Amino acid sequence: MAYDARNLSALCYANGFTLWHYRTEDTAAEVDNSGYFNDASRMLREGDFILVNAGLGTAPQSGVMVVVANSGGVVDVSNITVFGSVNTD
Repeated sequence: MAYDARNLSALCYANGFTLWHYRTEDTAAEVDNSGYFNDASRMLREGDFILVNAGLGTAPQSGVMVVVANSGGVVDVSNITVFGSVNTD
């Protein structure tokens, strides 16, 4: 699949930093590919955090990605830092 602007939401903004939320059926590996968020390049800034719910419907994975580069309309985010992945019950 591909980036879907309807699934990217700003949660809060302060001092030039934005915390975003993004949900998708795409895997986390697909989302962290350089260029995935290019259509959002005018909104995303280096250092912004994106809380990600990826792999919905197949292999859900939740975590945070950081915008590490945004130059010339090309956005690159870090690999996902997973949280909430262990459920022992």
